[in-house]
Amino acid sequence: MIFDPIYSDAIIFASLLGLLSIGLTLTYLTTRVPNFAHASFATIGVYIALIATRVWESSPYVAIPIAFVISGMVALSLYHFILKPLIRKGSSQAIQMIATLAFDLVVIAVLNITADYIVKTFQVTSREFTLRSYDSELAGLPFIVFVAPITIAILAIMLHVILKKTKFGIAMRAATQNSDLAETVGVNVKLVYGVSWIMGGGFAGIAGALMSLWFQGDPNLGPQIIPSVFAASIVGGFLSIYGAIAGGLLVGLTEVLGTRFLAGEFGSWLIAYRPLIPLVFIVVTLMLAPRGLAGINWSRFRRHGSRT
Repeated sequence: MIFDPIYSDAIIFASLLGLLSIGLTLTYLTTRVPNFAHASFATIGVYIALIATRVWESSPYVAIPIAFVISGMVALSLYHFILKPLIRKGSSQAIQMIATLAFDLVVIAVLNITADYIVKTFQVTSREFTLRSYDSELAGLPFIVFVAPITIAILAIMLHVILKKTKFGIAMRAATQNSDLAETVGVNVKLVYGVSWIMGGGFAGIAGALMSLWFQGDPNLGPQIIPSVFAASIVGGFLSIYGAIAGGLLVGLTEVLGTRFLAGEFGSWLIAYRPLIPLVFIVVTLMLAPRGLAGINWSRFRRHGSRT
């Protein structure tokens, strides 16, 4: 049986988009400010995978833990050195949001410098590259087809256990819901926020390291995928980890398979308009369900369905 590559594309993109959405939600829960640099944290993971594969001549999967640490530290730097001082000064959310955008431009500049350095020093293609040929195969399919959904499943379960079963998880939920009250009962809110940003950026780094095995890597990858990441988080509700997973899977699958269906019905010229799909998701969600999937009273639908 021949497995259509479009389904591989859909599975991988939806899984990694869900992972990116979880990370964005974790950071939003702390500051209530959308982080426009989040997708560029994933690009950092892409370049770590490139270095691990082409420079160190190792397996691309070696980059996963390294990408988690480095992207997590970069995310923590954004929070600790930029957002936290702005919050202390009473800056508006708009100013903080612009600050994340400015930080994103700095990260993109550093990534471009890194790409140039890799080319000059190691004679390795570092723009518009892919590492597909360096992946292994399982049952005739690229290993990443299995690794991407398994990774988000493992991390989702891990997060669930942390949030529901550990003291730190209880502290994290308390700090994100009411930081002032949490501090009065002894919760170290600054530590909780710092860990949340490390995890959020780290998840983006993992997504980027895996993304390099299927999609094209480039220093400007972040701005290309940030609309999809925001769409997934908005559809999910922006304040729910579980909603982020659902939003990522829904937007990712629709973006890939929906584009394929529309192109088959109306012509291949529609492929160029694929970036409009996440924007449509954003508009429709904000108009019909501003709180996203997590804000819908699903029990009411179940009761209504049982009556009919």
